[in-house]
Amino acid sequence: MTLQDRATGVVMGALIGDALGVGPHWYYDIEEMRRDYGDWISGYTDPKPNRYHAGLKAGQLSQAGMITTMLLRSTVANGGYDEADFCRRLDEDLFPQLDGTPMHGPGGYTSQSIREAWRRRVEQKKSWKETGGHADTTEAAERALVLAARYAATPAKAAQAVSANCLLTQSDEAILAMTTAYGCVLALLVRGERLDPLISNKLMDLVKAGDLPFHAVTSANLGPPKSGAPDPPRAGRFSSPDALLTPSYMAEAALDPTIKIEPAWKASLVYGMPCAIYHQLPAAYYLAARFHDDFESAVLHAVNGGGQNQARCILTGALVGAQVGLSGIPHRFLEGLEKSSELTALARQLGEQTASEHS
Repeated sequence: MTLQDRATGVVMGALIGDALGVGPHWYYDIEEMRRDYGDWISGYTDPKPNRYHAGLKAGQLSQAGMITTMLLRSTVANGGYDEADFCRRLDEDLFPQLDGTPMHGPGGYTSQSIREAWRRRVEQKKSWKETGGHADTTEAAERALVLAARYAATPAKAAQAVSANCLLTQSDEAILAMTTAYGCVLALLVRGERLDPLISNKLMDLVKAGDLPFHAVTSANLGPPKSGAPDPPRAGRFSSPDALLTPSYMAEAALDPTIKIEPAWKASLVYGMPCAIYHQLPAAYYLAARFHDDFESAVLHAVNGGGQNQARCILTGALVGAQVGLSGIPHRFLEGLEKSSELTALARQLGEQTASEHS
């Protein structure tokens, strides 16, 4: 498996996850979801009338997937992250289709963070430096995974690009830290590291080397700092590295034979079904560690968990896509995705750019 294959797998895994969630999105009553879609959702489905993405068809992308694709196109066209170009695309291609209400716009639903950015940008005429809102959700992580894959060869660049892109729609420091940490995890996986209990140690090594924008005072293995040691210089804006520690704990839970979440979709009940990133990331890390070599099981357990299952499926799909590569994603998921050939070609181009920078 090559770095290009894994970077391509991140993007396609995420887009597949988005499309899988279009039908059964946001069922907080599991029994209701089972009545509408049967005991096990095994592929793409049409949304039911009067649901969030009514009007879309099985295999199509929601607005979240469309925005991810927009960033993908921009990054490929410019050979890297060009914030001005991406913002121009939002201004010209997306925002004219919105009116600030949730149940409107392409894909049938517009998320809170995008609605807030639209109001600041369109109604209040603010600059893109002032558009970030206080949503505690995963929209930034869902699109910025493109940048994590693109800059996987250089973790510092990956963290910088993900953080900058997140700030366009979300300003909360804690949400920014968790989004950036997710991007850093993805970058390591694309480079061939494992999502296991040791991954946080590798991330902390990058913090101590000054490559990741997190502040840490502990010694190795989170031990106490040495007596008399000065407070280390800030490597970046985030006050603690705790967001980098989450994936190791989730991986340990997934691999510990005395800890059982059965069936695995009930990770949504353990870690929480709501939209907030602090519910979404633990479940995604858990599923991606448990099914690290089984893309199908990972995304299907993510979507069958109900609640904000689309975001869970996107984040999980990217994490497992990074581990199995495009070559490890079952063909049926690619075949059923609308515009699959075009999207795969774009993702491959992104992977080529990543591999070129690595070499």
